[in-house]
Amino acid sequence: MRFPLLPAALGVALAVDTHFWVHSSKEDQDKAKLTRLSVRSDGKISLAPATRELYDPSVSYLWAIARGADGTLYSGGGNPGASTAKVFATKGGQSRVVAELPGLQVQAIALDAQGRVYAATAPDGKVYRGSDVFYDPKAKYIWALAFDKAGNLYVATGDKGEIHKVAPSGQASVFFKTEEEHARSMAVDSAGNVIVGTEPGGLIVRISPSGDGFVLYQAGRREVTAIAIAPDNAIYAAIVGSKPPSSSSVPPPAPIAAPVTAPGTSVTVSASAGPGPRTPPPPPTLTPASVSGGSEVIRIAADGFPTRIWSDTAEIAYAIAFDKDGRAILGTGNKGGIHRIDSGLLSTKLVSLNPTQVTALASDSTGALYAATGNIGKLFQIGPDFEKDGILESEVLDAGWFAEWGALTHKLTGNVKYETRSGNLDRPQQNWSNWAAAPGRIPSPAARFLQYRATLSGADASILSTEVAYLPRNVAPKVERIEITKANYRFPNQSLTLTPSNTLTLAGMSSRTAGGGSLPPSDPGSVTLNYAKGYQGARWRAADANGDAVLYSVEIRPRNEPNWLLLKKELPVRQFSFDSSAFPDGEYVLRVTASDASGNAPGRGLSDSLESDPFLIDNTPPAIRNLTAAVSGANVALAFAAGDTGSILVKAEYSVNAGEWIYIEPTTRLSDAKEHAYSVQIEKPAGESSIAVRVTDEFDNLSVARTVLR
Repeated sequence: MRFPLLPAALGVALAVDTHFWVHSSKEDQDKAKLTRLSVRSDGKISLAPATRELYDPSVSYLWAIARGADGTLYSGGGNPGASTAKVFATKGGQSRVVAELPGLQVQAIALDAQGRVYAATAPDGKVYRGSDVFYDPKAKYIWALAFDKAGNLYVATGDKGEIHKVAPSGQASVFFKTEEEHARSMAVDSAGNVIVGTEPGGLIVRISPSGDGFVLYQAGRREVTAIAIAPDNAIYAAIVGSKPPSSSSVPPPAPIAAPVTAPGTSVTVSASAGPGPRTPPPPPTLTPASVSGGSEVIRIAADGFPTRIWSDTAEIAYAIAFDKDGRAILGTGNKGGIHRIDSGLLSTKLVSLNPTQVTALASDSTGALYAATGNIGKLFQIGPDFEKDGILESEVLDAGWFAEWGALTHKLTGNVKYETRSGNLDRPQQNWSNWAAAPGRIPSPAARFLQYRATLSGADASILSTEVAYLPRNVAPKVERIEITKANYRFPNQSLTLTPSNTLTLAGMSSRTAGGGSLPPSDPGSVTLNYAKGYQGARWRAADANGDAVLYSVEIRPRNEPNWLLLKKELPVRQFSFDSSAFPDGEYVLRVTASDASGNAPGRGLSDSLESDPFLIDNTPPAIRNLTAAVSGANVALAFAAGDTGSILVKAEYSVNAGEWIYIEPTTRLSDAKEHAYSVQIEKPAGESSIAVRVTDEFDNLSVARTVLR
């Protein structure tokens, strides 16, 4: 974010004042490149947990992970289009294939009290124990597996949304029907209640050990992708996707005092995004592009009270686990994020993994986290140790113009070292300056672009904010174009001595400029002028690349004379009107000078001038000559000539005895010259009559002549 210094006396920012880039929020830090660093939702940067890859099984997706009592990590996944799925075991740096099963992929894994591995395949899934079929629910999908304390295995299925219960003996039955298409996620709490998240209704349902269901929460989104039970028995649910509006009114979850991020717009689940009312249903394979628009996490307290504790407009939450301190850990997609919920107000993005989706999470008592990923499928360990150092590389900072650099200041803890580099290309590459240490005043050469780099070392190193001062080099304002307005109109911001009888509206000025260059918008826009005889106006396009306050001076001279006469100085607007009747008729030129001296230190102001095209001042009326009115029978032949020294004649009229004025066309029929002859036959009026003629030039100057007919 860019924060200019605001002079209190003026209440506006002048471009020649010292400007600052202040990076202190998560939105600021998200624009930087972070290596081995975590970013908290309030913008605090700290060292990330140490991350290492445990296993690359050469599959596109790992969808499930479970940790055995002996520390063995079991993971399962598959490849799109494959005929078999695999279960892997990883321990002590060694990995092996535990089972290779028929099906596209392994969707869920669970371990019983004896440490035996149960894996569910999809689509048309079955539950395997080892390599043998343990249970076939006759369902299209198996989304989740969970054991209770008695050793009963619960199987969450789609596309009938049923929960099956399989006793240790292998006897099975449908335990609960959700009336939803998919029982999408599941967990068992300490009291033996089965907590299920559904799709497409976005329900969170608690099912008692006796099989009685109770809806704890109906989400405004479509799909509950993960359910987890916290050590305090609170329920955490990750919810994504959009759904049609319901006719029922469902109260939203209680808002947190200050959301970590603003809740995003509804997300859309495409056909490849897993469950949904589709015929035929596709394989439940999620891809990075399959869900967009963000997600949210709901915490349901032990008494049933729901609260939204996290949301993000871009990240898609797929998995939930808990660290050794009981804090919720989220695995997200599209950017491979691992997030920690620190409180109702704060969360921390711990790491971003190169694979685009974190699909499953597990943890242990040491504080280590384990993540399975998709696109591509890998297994990672995060923590419990922290990285020894990390690097923040800012976005390229654009001063908008050639600038001098000031001090780099910061709020931080521990050992943090800053460096800067600068250049005049919009991307750092060859021909930028080298990185240089910046303990205070920035040593990099003056340029348009700047970048800083911060290296954090040691466990207590953190950055709360970074501030960079800069001063754009002053550039002269530029007058791009002058437009002389129609005579006899003036701009309304000047007081009139005449009551306006008409108005004139000018459209925005043309975008043509007097030269190249990148300038701020300078069109003064449309404006309505008031009629005022004798007045002349001008407006101009002008801009200052620094955004300085600019004042304008307007001068005038006869076209063929060298000396300028000052009409007005220090105008704050780009328009001006003056009384042209104070000048003799003739051709004139205006000069507009723009100066930014008022917004710069003494001696640092710059100016630019532009002359207008010549324009005519004409306040002398036409001359009417040789007016005659000859009676011929019942008619009168009216004839006269007229001429103007400055402008063409645009209209001639006659009136009998002060009656209506009637238009007369010239003998040439076109009103296109300074001299015209006029002749017209009119009906002879009765008795002595007064016949008047008047002629108007293009500057609204008019003359009247009269003859008496006896």
